[in-house]
Amino acid sequence: MGKLRIIAAVYAIVLLGAASLNYIPGLTDDQGRAFGIFALDIYDDSLHVASAAWAAIAAWLSSRAARSFLFYFGVLYFGDGLLGLITGSGYLDLGIVNYGIQDLPLGFKILANLPHLALGGFAVYSALVFGKKATA
Repeated sequence: MGKLRIIAAVYAIVLLGAASLNYIPGLTDDQGRAFGIFALDIYDDSLHVASAAWAAIAAWLSSRAARSFLFYFGVLYFGDGLLGLITGSGYLDLGIVNYGIQDLPLGFKILANLPHLALGGFAVYSALVFGKKATA
């Protein structure tokens, strides 16, 4: 199994972990916020499960499918993180539609959007760097 397929498989596991955060006792506070930072709802859980399925299928299919997943997933998630950083709401979970622009402290916005920025950024990086090596 090539490097891109392994990375996509790890993404599937990480995304399933993100979807399970609300259901693990002790990880949410009394207001339902995971780690006291962000509240995940059914839209977030659905997004994470669908993304995990996409990652798993891509990892299973081929290096080319894994590269496509990592690139497109990365662009979508990084863009969502940037929008969340700017407005306090992302688009993938329909937050910008449901909640609009939110006046939140910058530190909170950074912590809340860091997972999407990091996952998205590393996914695009992996697709571009390791994808070139795989096709060379």
